[in-house]
Amino acid sequence: MPPGGGGPMKDCEYSQISTHSSSPMESPHKKKIAARRKWEVFPGRNKFFCNGRIMMARQTGVFYLTLILILVTSGLFFAFDCPYLAVKLTPAIPVVGGILFFFVMGTLLRTSFSDPGVLPRATPDEAADLERQIDIANGTSSGGYRPPPRTKEVIINGQTVKLKYCFTCKIFRPPRASHCSLCDNCVERFDHHCPWVGNCVGKRNYRFFYMFILSLSFLTVFIFAFVITHVILRSQQTGFLNALKDSPASVLEAVVCFFSVWSIVGLSGFHTYLISSNQTTNEDIKGSWSNKRGKENYNPYSYGNIFTNCCVALCGPVSPSLIDRRGYIQPDTPQPAAPSNGMSAYGATPSQSDMCDQDQCIQSTKFVLQAAATPLLQSEPSLTSDELHLPGKPGLGTPCASLTLGQPTPPSSMPNLAAEAGLTDILPLKEEHVGHQFLTPEEAPSPPRLLAGSPLAHSRTVHVLGLASQDSLHEDSVRGLVKLSSV
Repeated sequence: MPPGGGGPMKDCEYSQISTHSSSPMESPHKKKIAARRKWEVFPGRNKFFCNGRIMMARQTGVFYLTLILILVTSGLFFAFDCPYLAVKLTPAIPVVGGILFFFVMGTLLRTSFSDPGVLPRATPDEAADLERQIDIANGTSSGGYRPPPRTKEVIINGQTVKLKYCFTCKIFRPPRASHCSLCDNCVERFDHHCPWVGNCVGKRNYRFFYMFILSLSFLTVFIFAFVITHVILRSQQTGFLNALKDSPASVLEAVVCFFSVWSIVGLSGFHTYLISSNQTTNEDIKGSWSNKRGKENYNPYSYGNIFTNCCVALCGPVSPSLIDRRGYIQPDTPQPAAPSNGMSAYGATPSQSDMCDQDQCIQSTKFVLQAAATPLLQSEPSLTSDELHLPGKPGLGTPCASLTLGQPTPPSSMPNLAAEAGLTDILPLKEEHVGHQFLTPEEAPSPPRLLAGSPLAHSRTVHVLGLASQDSLHEDSVRGLVKLSSV
C-alpha cells in the first residue's frame, strides 16, 4: 500500500458518515436557492411581464390586433390628413387628435396590464378548515370526502343573494364575483372577459375599460369626420378622383372608421346604461336584477340615483390587489418523514425524521459498530447430563449467561468444536424439551437467514456450527451493519 494511501480512505469515510449535512451522501456545502416571487407560481392562466408588474391573459392575439388598428389608423391620420387640415382649417385639429390618441392608449394599456380583481385561492389548510365547518354546520362527521354545498345565502339591502362555491379556487365567491374560464381565476365584481383588451374586466379595471371605449368612440368619430372633410376640401379644388389619388390613406382610414364606429359607439352606450343602473354585463345577460325598485328581484346594489351610481363606478377609490403577485414565497417548514421501509434503524425512534443532528448521528454509528462486534451465538450446544458431561461446560439445567444490550462481552474459551461434532455424530440426541435461553434479535443482531433455522422456531433441535461457518456468518453480519450505518 503506498504511503499516501490513507488520505483518500479518510475522505471516503468522512463523506459516508458526515455530521454537517442532512444526508450522509450529500455534500456538506448546500447551494443557496434564490427567492421566488408569487407571480412565478401563479395558478391561473395568465402571463406576467416586467417582474410581475404587468398581468395579462394568455390569449393576447386580439389585443395586438386592437393595437395595430389604433396605431395604423391614427398614424395615417396624423401623417396625411392633419398637415392639410391644420393649414386649411385650424391647428387645433392635430392637437385635439393627439390628446384623444394618448388618452385612448393610456386607458387601453391600463386596462390590459392591470389586475382586474383576482381573488386568491384558498390554501390546503383553509380548504380543509372550510370543509370541516360545513360538516359541523350540517351535523355530519364522516371521514370520507363529501363535496360541500354549492351555495350559501346572505342578505344585502333586504335582498337574498346566493354565494356560489368555486371548486377550483376552493372558496365561496363574494357577491357579484364569478370564475373566468379563460383566465381560470375568480374575479371580484366580474363584468366580462374582453379579448380586445387581452384581460378580464372586473372591479379594479372596469373604470379604465369604460373610459377606453368612450374615448375610442370619440377618437373614431373625430378621425372619420375630419377624413371626410379632407376629401371634400380636396375634391373642391382638384375633383373627387384626383383627391383620392392625392391622399390614398384617407380612403383606408374612412373604411376602417366606418365599419368600427358603429360597434364602438354601441358598446359605449351599453356600458353607460350599465353604469347608470349599477349593473355588470354578467348580471344583465343573466337577468339577475330588475331596474324597478318595487319588484321582488330589484337590484340591491343600485343607489336609486343615476348620478350617484356613476360617481361610485367612476370616481370611487381603486381597491388594492389581493394576490400580491410581486411578493416573495415563504420557504416551507420541513416536516418529519416516516421511514419508507417501515423499519427503524438502531438507535432511532419511529417519529425521528430523516435529518438528524450531529450527536444523534455519532451515537447511532457507535452503537451499530459496537453491536456488530457482539458474537452471534452466546450459548454453546450441550448434551444432557445423563449422556455426557464435559468439564467446564454447564449442564442442561444451567441457563446461559444473559447479556446487557449495548455491552459486548468477549466470548469464552473456544471449545474444541471438532471433537464435539464427532461426539454428536456418535451419541444420538434425546428428543425432549430443551431449556436453553437464546438471545433475542434485539440483543444480538443477526441476518434473517440465521433466524430461520434457529431454536426459536424448532425447540427440539440443537444446531452445532463449525468455526468456518460461524466466521463467515459473522463477517456477513458485520458487512450488512456497516452498510446500514453508511445509509
